[in-house]
Amino acid sequence: MKLFYNSYFFSQPHQPFFLLAIINALVMMIIFALGYKGVASYVIDLQLLHTYSLFFLFFTNAFAGFLFTTFPRFCQTQVISKNYYVSLFGLSVLASVLFVAALGSSVTLVFVAMALMFLMHVGMFWKLFAVYQAGMMPDKKDPFWILVGVGFGLVAHLLFLVSLYSVNLGSIAIMLALYMYIVFVTLAVAQRMIPFFSHSFEPKGRYFMQISFVLLIGDMFVGWVGIVLLQSIIELILAIYLLQEFLRWRLPVFQSPAILWVLHLGLFWLPTAFFVFAFEHLLSYFWQIDLYFLSIHLLMLGFVLTIFIGFGTRVILGHSAQVPHADKLSVIIFGLVQLLVVLRALVGLVTYRFMFDIAVTLWIVLFVLWGGRFARTLLFGAQGKR
Repeated sequence: MKLFYNSYFFSQPHQPFFLLAIINALVMMIIFALGYKGVASYVIDLQLLHTYSLFFLFFTNAFAGFLFTTFPRFCQTQVISKNYYVSLFGLSVLASVLFVAALGSSVTLVFVAMALMFLMHVGMFWKLFAVYQAGMMPDKKDPFWILVGVGFGLVAHLLFLVSLYSVNLGSIAIMLALYMYIVFVTLAVAQRMIPFFSHSFEPKGRYFMQISFVLLIGDMFVGWVGIVLLQSIIELILAIYLLQEFLRWRLPVFQSPAILWVLHLGLFWLPTAFFVFAFEHLLSYFWQIDLYFLSIHLLMLGFVLTIFIGFGTRVILGHSAQVPHADKLSVIIFGLVQLLVVLRALVGLVTYRFMFDIAVTLWIVLFVLWGGRFARTLLFGAQGKR
């Protein structure tokens, strides 16, 4: 056990958490697909299973790996201790295993698994808050907004726990986690790192994160109470504002290597998703046309997943003493993410059920390829040796 603890795998926080995120992305999608196709049945609602597993068992582990590695640098303070992040990793593994094992047998055990993952989330927030307080960085606006997003995720996580027994809270739990945790944390990181990586020196809007925060939380709230026309207006304003801001940065979108253009592409999926959101809600209000969560998947796959794959690839390469350059397989993976976005969009536009099967299969292929490309690096370093 000591030999395993002292292995390269635990030498940096992103390595165990990224690998667990990849495994959970595969396992949880297969479990959801089996339930959706009627092959398997579970003790909890299928939508709750799908959203919770992606938000917290996949993306929270991905966020932990990235933020535990980079947040101390953002704040100019000491790195997070190995004992601390390995303990949280162990808690996350236990929660993931118990969650999967309990799905077919016991709601109580599912609750215990979710509670364990909630404790991991509490530990993640507490450590990031401690790093933020100890940081010597004179301007800590960007770390502050990241911390705000992680804090909202903690509130959403608690609501998910309660919604296991109180279905009425399910919708607000999902919306809070989506808008103010997954999307907001990704935006807070992206607006700091993408211009820096791209050598863009154009000034960002002075109140960019504040305005984005207000518009996102407003959109979430009016959507929850069901004021559809007002929601469409807010989403249109948000889309235009985000697009205008991203264009202001003058990113070299068409002159960048793949390791950068994938981040640029992910960034512009965000205003695209909110344009489609506005249109989708108008269709629903006036003509009762349902596009089957099209906009949500543009957010989750087009924006969040694309940014994660781009940043994740860069972090894995850069922190294993390799040049952050995307090889041919990585470029193929970047392309597969965009194909996945398009295929999942088609699921909302056409009624053919086989499109769902294709999208799920592509998700599995994507993470098998990405995991296969980087698992040895995460485990053993650049040379892939013990």
